[in-house]
Amino acid sequence: MVWRSLLGTTKAVGKKSVTVKINHGNRLETYIPSGKAVAGPPLGPQLGQKNINIAAFCKEFNERTKEHKEGIPLPCRVTVNTDRTFDLTINQPPVTYFLKQAAGIQRAAMKPTHEVAGKVTLKHVYEIAKIKQQDPTQSFLSLETICKQIVSCARTCGIEVVPKLDAEEYRQFLDQRKQLVEEELKDLQAKKEARMLRTA
Repeated sequence: MVWRSLLGTTKAVGKKSVTVKINHGNRLETYIPSGKAVAGPPLGPQLGQKNINIAAFCKEFNERTKEHKEGIPLPCRVTVNTDRTFDLTINQPPVTYFLKQAAGIQRAAMKPTHEVAGKVTLKHVYEIAKIKQQDPTQSFLSLETICKQIVSCARTCGIEVVPKLDAEEYRQFLDQRKQLVEEELKDLQAKKEARMLRTA
C-alpha cells in the first residue's frame, strides 16, 4: 500500500514505513518584482520546496535590485546547491515590459492581428536589444538577431515598429487608443456581469 502526501511518498514495508522525499529539482525559474521579494506566496512556497533559506534569499534579491525601479518584473534563475546555498541569476526585464514602456502603454492589444495598441521606433528596438544582450542567455546572439526577436515580440503584442514617430501625432493616437481601451473594458465588464446573472 502506498500513501502519497505533499511532503513525500510513504511506503508500507511490513510493520515499518519508509518515507522517500520527492526531488523537486535543483533549479527554479520565476519572475520576481524588483525590490519586493517577500516570504509570502507565491515566492515563499516556491523557495520552501527547494529548501532555500527564504529570508536570506529575499534579502539578497532586494539588495541586488535596489537600483531598479520598484516592482519591475525580473526573470530570475535560482540554482540550489547541496548545502542549501543558492546561485541567483537576475536577468533584465522581459522584452514586453520594455516595449510597453517605449510605446507609452500599460497593456498590449487584445487582438494583436486586428488592432494597434502602440508604436515604437527602430531606435527603440535597437536600444532594447542592447539591454537584453546583457542577459546570459542572449549574450552570444548578435544585436541583429535580438532586434528581430524584439520585432516579432512587438507584433504579438499589437505594437507597430516604425522608422520614426511624430510626437504630436502619436499623442493623438494614444488619446484615441485610451478611449477605445476604456470602451473594451466596459464591454468586458458588461459581459462578465451578464454571465454571472445567467449562472446565479
